[in-house]
Amino acid sequence: MTALLLTITASAQRSDIGPFDQGKLYIGGSLTGLNLSYNGLNDLSIGVAAQAGYTVADNLMLLGQASFQHYGSDTMADEFKVGVGGRYYIIQNGLYLGANCNLVHAEHSYNDIRPGVEVGYAFFLSRTVTVEPAIYYDQSFKKHSDYSTIGLKVGIGVYLFKD
Repeated sequence: MTALLLTITASAQRSDIGPFDQGKLYIGGSLTGLNLSYNGLNDLSIGVAAQAGYTVADNLMLLGQASFQHYGSDTMADEFKVGVGGRYYIIQNGLYLGANCNLVHAEHSYNDIRPGVEVGYAFFLSRTVTVEPAIYYDQSFKKHSDYSTIGLKVGIGVYLFKD
């Protein structure tokens, strides 16, 4: 049994087979909210996000991101976000930890800086296309109790190889 586990682990560590190896490009998009996020001022939210990334080292990806969030209440204005982030793929099967920092602009209302963390999983549908559910938390510097958000997002990712 130990020999089998060592063989599988060694196979997963080969640099020529993993989608998270250095030099891979990533393009992704996601839906956030859908009544699956919560903050102190809002009941309903829906958002879309786009990401582009590059693996700078095996299992380590840097990301640029932009998003739009629409709230279904009068207490919060729609938000536009731009930011940078990173992912560390814990193991070659797709489990990752992420961290990011976004500049948030709410139309005619406020500006905020929100660092965040997430944990997710890249489920491969094919060699390059993934479905990526994640749980995230964004911390607000503007007002923690009203603007900090915890939620669930589901994304689609494309990992581009240089074959």
